[in-house]
Amino acid sequence: MHGGGGAPKAVNDQQWQNQIRLYEPSEGFYIAPRAPTDSWNLWHEGHIDPMFQRLIDDYVAVRGVSPDRVYLMGYSAGGDGVWQLAPRMADRFAAASMMAGHPNEASLLGLRNLPFAIFMGGNDAAYNRNRIAAERGAELDRLAREDSGGYVHQVKIYEGLGHWMNRKDTEAVPWMAGFVRNAWPKKIVWQQDDVVHRRFYWLQVPAEITLQERAKIVAWVQGQEIQLEGQVPSSFRLRLSDRLLDLDRPVRVVANGKEWFSGPVTRQARVFLASLEERADPISAASAWVDLK
Repeated sequence: MHGGGGAPKAVNDQQWQNQIRLYEPSEGFYIAPRAPTDSWNLWHEGHIDPMFQRLIDDYVAVRGVSPDRVYLMGYSAGGDGVWQLAPRMADRFAAASMMAGHPNEASLLGLRNLPFAIFMGGNDAAYNRNRIAAERGAELDRLAREDSGGYVHQVKIYEGLGHWMNRKDTEAVPWMAGFVRNAWPKKIVWQQDDVVHRRFYWLQVPAEITLQERAKIVAWVQGQEIQLEGQVPSSFRLRLSDRLLDLDRPVRVVANGKEWFSGPVTRQARVFLASLEERADPISAASAWVDLK
């Protein structure tokens, strides 16, 4: 995602052209889209999420891209977008890298299963970017300590450099390429942002349920039991697969200490097809559902 934002169209067009030439991965497709608007928050408006969802689906369906090897990065205002999009779309990416951006109010909690890198010039003091990058790096350190196996990350603050990092941040490309998405993690942390989502890994909220900004759910699998804690809605769907647990055996679901379900589940072709209609992503497609009310 390119920089700019809050500037005339010509400025943002120039930033877009710069981004097209900025990185040169050794394999795959490098896509640098033009932001649809010229607003200051050009990469974290509500229309960006579905645009990226569709872009990923198109490349998976038409170009044969693996949905387990899709990566996100952005510079300056594009880095602002990475802070925002990576946590709320973590289930679509294998890794993400933020270059010289400001997080604003974005939470890091959704990054539990998404390797995340921060690249910043040590002298990039506008909007306190350098200080906040170091603080967010320390927050990721804490989250990783407190949640074993989660929040893989790295932080590179280049001393003596400003907003332009002299292409040192290109080391993000091989770093990200070393990761493959885990579409069925045993533990997930889902926190809504100001742009809300109805599906995150193997949790889904029906269309008729009102989603609250900043609502948080922690869900994990232990054996054949699924535990959920937090602001669990009154109605929700568990998207299940043998990648997550053994569907030949009964499943138990406990939400905030209350048993909501216990019994067998059935694999169904219609569930798999419905998942593919939602996303061109066969790896994350569910083979069974449990609807809880």
